[in-house]
Amino acid sequence: MDDNAREIVLPTTRDTAAEDERLVQECLAGDERAWNTLIDKYKRLIYSVPVKYGFSPDDAGDIFQNVCIDLFTNLSKLRKIESLRSWLITVATHKCFHWKKQQKNDVELDAMEQEMAEELAAAPVVVMQEVQEEQAVRDAIDRLTPRCAELVKLLFYEQPPVPYSEVAQKLGLATGSIGFIRGRCLNRLQKILGELGF
Repeated sequence: MDDNAREIVLPTTRDTAAEDERLVQECLAGDERAWNTLIDKYKRLIYSVPVKYGFSPDDAGDIFQNVCIDLFTNLSKLRKIESLRSWLITVATHKCFHWKKQQKNDVELDAMEQEMAEELAAAPVVVMQEVQEEQAVRDAIDRLTPRCAELVKLLFYEQPPVPYSEVAQKLGLATGSIGFIRGRCLNRLQKILGELGF
């Protein structure tokens, strides 16, 4: 497959904003498919915020649902659709903070917990940047050739890390070629990230 052809069709921020604008208008008109598409587009981004804060999968799922409800109820009030990604990250961060607070109820926070709560409250900008970077990497990986995407996921996302011999076996490659192919895939990934503005 021609990798250059793949890079030419990368969506720009303007394309994303236009697509979001269209989806939001369709959602407001009652189109359920548009709502599902919008949530599907941003589900990994929303879910990654509570995960980043160390919430359990169940709690992260509840926070995700709360963010979706907030989005649904505020859809008609969104002024800048191009800022939807930032809005979702900010809302998810606030939900994490309030969730932590709720869980503690009347129990007094000890010094360490108080510190964490303060960090949570002060962190939206830093978290937003980190989450956006992580999302950009995931989006870029999705645009790699299937073999490269699989290779990157096996080498960098599996815990514990998968040995080269196992990666080679899964992808039907010679073990000695993994290092070379890994370098090419990472170069491609870097190029795509550059196209995305990272």
